[in-house]
Amino acid sequence: MDRLQSGTAAAYSEQMKTLTLTLAVTALALCESATAQMIPIDWDASGQFSKEVAIAPGKFVEACEKLPKGAKVAWSFDAPTPLDFNIHFHEGKQVRFPAKKNQVAKDGGTLNPKVEQDYCWMWTNKGTSETTLRMKLVKG
Repeated sequence: MDRLQSGTAAAYSEQMKTLTLTLAVTALALCESATAQMIPIDWDASGQFSKEVAIAPGKFVEACEKLPKGAKVAWSFDAPTPLDFNIHFHEGKQVRFPAKKNQVAKDGGTLNPKVEQDYCWMWTNKGTSETTLRMKLVKG
């Protein structure tokens, strides 16, 4: 291989490395932007959990906790813009919704689990700009 061919092969190899790295970073960014923001519920000593979190347009935030049958959790939230909200759990392939409301900026209630399950509070921002969610959960 002459010097010209060797230089061309080296330049091509560098271009391929750069392209591969660019594609890998882009794929990672797309995966991260497509996932939900999962918030771990960290109860304080008095049995309360509160959090303020930004939700990008088209994204959602979810906070989940395993609760025993008969537990009670008072919940409330507010945001400057309307959000889709639900509390859900899974039974096999089915999703059950103890609470579900579309386009509300403020709401509250009490979850009274009938079965032991992982329950999730979920908010979806269907708006065109970022919003801030303030949530509060209180064990009763």
